[in-house]
Amino acid sequence: MADQLVPTREGSIDADGHRVHYEYFGDGAREAVCLLNGLAMHTKAWASFLPLLYPEFDVLLYDYLGQGQSSAPDEPVSITRLAAHLTAVMDALGVARVHTMGISYGGFVAIEHARQFHHRLHTLTLSGIILSREELFEMYEALSLRFYALGPEQFGLYTHYLYEKIFGESFVRRVGRDALEPMRQRFEDRYRGSIHSLVRLTEAQEEYFGKLDERMPEYRAVTTPTLLMPGEHDRVVLPCTQKKMLDIFSNSRWLPISDCGHTAHVEQPAAFFANLAAFMRAKSVGF
Repeated sequence: MADQLVPTREGSIDADGHRVHYEYFGDGAREAVCLLNGLAMHTKAWASFLPLLYPEFDVLLYDYLGQGQSSAPDEPVSITRLAAHLTAVMDALGVARVHTMGISYGGFVAIEHARQFHHRLHTLTLSGIILSREELFEMYEALSLRFYALGPEQFGLYTHYLYEKIFGESFVRRVGRDALEPMRQRFEDRYRGSIHSLVRLTEAQEEYFGKLDERMPEYRAVTTPTLLMPGEHDRVVLPCTQKKMLDIFSNSRWLPISDCGHTAHVEQPAAFFANLAAFMRAKSVGF
């Protein structure tokens, strides 16, 4: 059972005076995969999925600044630094190389980590993220920031909007709206008093997109085997925009997960994690 899995090692690194929390499952005898959090996630959000990868692979998790058990300073955050924190955690654990899988916001971190530290990677997997300027995504980001600015009183309305947008129709019909409410309420409760964390993490995307042209040659230089695994019906980040990354990462494969939205790992976990495991096992886009 997922709730029986506890970290083999757990701790934190110091990041400019702030705490970055990490958890490691395994003894180091196997290759490790780092599951990179989405914006509103934290390490505990992966608990039910760990048995789909462990013990074939060790698993590394960490919270970005503003998430979970990491510090939540109300100051600018850099995705470049969030990615560098992963390498610092790897060094603290004595892990030379990892597989990375970034879902949604975690894809930003995974891409930035690959740009800076691709020599520390076995494979790179991305879902629900982009590496191009897209008007609809920028509108979504701006709307999120407008909601955050309204404060705690209106934050609950934002969470209802978000939970309508991120899931696919089939998933919602299958589990029912009532089943989503506890998830939504936990998100609201977790961040109502620390909305600044969501603001800072969202604002960090401005650096990412603002330096795309400058950094594009470095992204194109990443030859790590890369799997692009979007939800077929993603309404947050349209699959057609995600597919543009095929032209950036030369050693990449497109493998959409059918009949699900932005949270493919939640909506179709068996297919999602089976594909991920097969890809990591093969270390080749031809798996």
